[in-house]
Amino acid sequence: MDSVNQTLYIPLYGKAYVSRLGIILHDPKAEEIWAKEGFPLKGKSRSKWLAYYMGMRVAVFDRWTIAQMEADPGAVILHIGCGLDSRCERVGTRGHLWFDIDFPDVIAERKRWYQENENYRMLCADVTDSAWLEAVPGGSAIVMMEGVSMYLHPEALKQTLDRIAAHFDRICLLMDCYTTFAAKASRYKNPINDVGVTLVHGLDDPTAIEGFVREIEMTPAELIEVLPGLARRIFRHVFAGRFAKKMYRMYEYRR
Repeated sequence: MDSVNQTLYIPLYGKAYVSRLGIILHDPKAEEIWAKEGFPLKGKSRSKWLAYYMGMRVAVFDRWTIAQMEADPGAVILHIGCGLDSRCERVGTRGHLWFDIDFPDVIAERKRWYQENENYRMLCADVTDSAWLEAVPGGSAIVMMEGVSMYLHPEALKQTLDRIAAHFDRICLLMDCYTTFAAKASRYKNPINDVGVTLVHGLDDPTAIEGFVREIEMTPAELIEVLPGLARRIFRHVFAGRFAKKMYRMYEYRR
């Protein structure tokens, strides 16, 4: 895999870590994959603080996805940049047609761990190339872009979302974004540097993309509360406070 694709091991480790501790997220698949195929992460990539953060981000995406699936039983599910994530198992397809989408080498690795069925498909695609949409039926869609937006130039991100929206009658989408401050700082200090990634992009104004609805809290208080005492206090002030919001945000869109 190239360096961008190797970033998938960072959230995989975080999910496995918190799942083993029995906090934030129950993810036996992440535990299994990491135990057998763990990428040799180093430095900040193996930080427990980052693991807590990744676990919370995933849990928030899971909750949001479940809520949208219940609200729109006929929607197609698109998990763009799925990596080795097991959301399709943690959440369940619930009768929806679910597509996990990523680059060919990622999907090849993914197929070692997941099996397609009548409700679940894996697509090899560069999301910026709209040809992959030909394999997806129209109607309504629930779209997750987790850990993806920062690797796309803002104009490419906007064009990609416009193409996806044009394919459907309506979409609801959740994505996490770096700020431009975080993107600049990432050149010098970011866990993704540990796998060779130094160029990322930020988004400061969520309304620059059509359909902005609201910002969603990435580190909810009830998830922070499950951390051990000292860790809870440190996390609350360092990773979930005002400074954290200068770095990383989560936005919902509807079109």
